[in-house]
Amino acid sequence: MSDGTATAVAETPNVGGGAQQPAGSKPPVLEVVNLKKHFPIHKGVLQRVVGHVFAVDGVNFSIDEGETLGLVGESGCGKSTVGRTLLRLIEPTEGQVKINGRDITNLARNELRPYRREMQIIFQDPFSSLDPRMKAGDIVGEPLSVHNIARGKQLREMVAELFDQVGLRKGQMDNFPHQFSGGQRQRIGIARALALNPKLIIGDEPVSALDVSIQAQVINLLLDLQAERKLSYLFISHNLAVVEHISHRIAVMYLGRIVEYADKKSIFTNPKHPYTEALLSAVPVPDPTLKREKIVLQGDVPSPINPPSGCHFHTRCPYAEEQCKVESPKLREITPGQFSACHFAKA
Repeated sequence: MSDGTATAVAETPNVGGGAQQPAGSKPPVLEVVNLKKHFPIHKGVLQRVVGHVFAVDGVNFSIDEGETLGLVGESGCGKSTVGRTLLRLIEPTEGQVKINGRDITNLARNELRPYRREMQIIFQDPFSSLDPRMKAGDIVGEPLSVHNIARGKQLREMVAELFDQVGLRKGQMDNFPHQFSGGQRQRIGIARALALNPKLIIGDEPVSALDVSIQAQVINLLLDLQAERKLSYLFISHNLAVVEHISHRIAVMYLGRIVEYADKKSIFTNPKHPYTEALLSAVPVPDPTLKREKIVLQGDVPSPINPPSGCHFHTRCPYAEEQCKVESPKLREITPGQFSACHFAKA
């Protein structure tokens, strides 16, 4: 499995991770090269390692300044693990994570501290991600205190400015999380992520717990902040409609691997991987007079503890052949800028 992925990167240098940068050009805000995260499985009194969960198994991509990459896939495919591994909230098993060209994968805790300011996260649940015993203003101001950026009156002024930027009132700074609605709580989470003026924000399904009308408000807020601050986003979601609205490029993930990677227009109008086709066929059509042929995948998602040999998707793919069972497909460029990990993908 690993060898196939590494070869794919070498043969497709423009896929994102490991991309060749022209001399003198600005490096991507985030560059991910062959990222892996394998969780050990312990068993018995001695807690021996008897296997691994292959949560992330060789992922490559990059994000430029002011760009949004949407990372989509079914629940359990490894999307959130990718996000947390990039931030070093979970330590990677293998691979490289580069922030503005600097490899932070093996930095010690004190060496990593300056890079913490460059990358922040917005969590999925806007309630459990906020300390219920802290006032909203203290939650947003905590990063500023931890990094010794501001204290006292200056800190409160900066927090008030952040509240204003995300659509909250200054007078709400002394309220506790339970006194806010779900959308307002997520705005507090966004303000906290903005506090250190980061270059990269990872959104781990940041609108999935919100009502549809509130989702639109939060998405528009994120777009406005991106335009104003030139933010880069890794937007993790299973909602393709939301991803289409906010993303510039999209990476489709299945069982720990990226199976398709392209700009959003190519993904939505001309998908090159059977799994992407199946995901798109499941998106509801707002016009009831339009009929769309749905692709129903057979069986369940295989266990990441014992993934299928060859192509991970072959057990559910309607086009699978004998080659798919034994040979892992490389992520290769099918059309300019569009990559697919399928043996039979054509331009």
